[in-house]
Amino acid sequence: MSKGHAWVLGATGQIGRAAVRALTEDGWEVTAASRGGGGGRDGGWDAGVRTVALDRNEEGALGRALGDGCDVLVDLVAFDGAHARQLTGLAGRIGSAVVISSGAVYEDDRGRSFDTQASVDGFPRYPVPLPETQRTVAPGDATYGTRKVLLERELLAAGEELPVTLLRAGAVHGPYCRTPRELYVVKRLLDGRRRRVFAYGGESRFHPVHVSNAAELIRLAARRPGSRVLNAADPEAPTVAEIASAIDDVLGRETETVLIDGASPEGHVGVTPWSGAHPVVYDMTAAEEQLGYRPVTGYVESLPETVEWLAGELAERDWREAFPKMLGNYGAWLFDYAEEDAWLAAYDRERP
Repeated sequence: MSKGHAWVLGATGQIGRAAVRALTEDGWEVTAASRGGGGGRDGGWDAGVRTVALDRNEEGALGRALGDGCDVLVDLVAFDGAHARQLTGLAGRIGSAVVISSGAVYEDDRGRSFDTQASVDGFPRYPVPLPETQRTVAPGDATYGTRKVLLERELLAAGEELPVTLLRAGAVHGPYCRTPRELYVVKRLLDGRRRRVFAYGGESRFHPVHVSNAAELIRLAARRPGSRVLNAADPEAPTVAEIASAIDDVLGRETETVLIDGASPEGHVGVTPWSGAHPVVYDMTAAEEQLGYRPVTGYVESLPETVEWLAGELAERDWREAFPKMLGNYGAWLFDYAEEDAWLAAYDRERP
């Protein structure tokens, strides 16, 4: 017997693909909406999944596509107050919603957040683990984090008219990721690099969440409508050195790791997409208590599929073409081997 009708907005994104599968397997009738529609259908979806082509930013498009409505709407591509108002304006046709937010909303007790990391002093120092009660940046339109806070507040203000579960996701990983942090390690290994450098002693931790764990949280929240904010993360938060070592194991490689105490000694040497002066580790107690959440996979267990997917993408084209958003978010320094090699040469000369 069907649990009802679930709408997934952003269905062909990395979390969307897994969420559609999880909801279908749990007995929901699912409509998968994305800009590509049926052309972006995932091969792992059940044949009964209905696909819809939709640009949610087109005036009135979401309302027209929803028709009589749905029992739960899963929004994976909501980013700001305008998107929040779009959903609350349809409250009469949406039974409940599950919306992806971000850990970027948090700030520490000195007002430092992901937005202030231009210097070592700017790195936030969060409690470990970091609970949902930690304060957030001010809402606004200035940055990704401030826009997500604005989204959260406007949705929560809807109250009983639209029960919303907001999931503050960690560093999302898995196949189909547009900004795969694992690319930093995988490409180096495929390029034949046998040495690497990590700042902060390789101890940086930025709590990841695999797409299947995010999908499990979505599935559970769809079953238990309510207005709440929950962290979304894996059962463990490995250090960058542990992540790299695990990827070595997947690819059957051995790599010498040079550890730097503190920040990069020069340019971006030793800097990675996980790097930070202080750990970011999310507290998952609330999700466990309120939803009965139990992760379906761990970081190391999920790696082989991710690494295989990344290697396949890199076999077909240049990394900048395959992952343009990764280039935009970080820059070409990700694979500036000349800078790294020059520093390593000096490091070798100075060693006793």
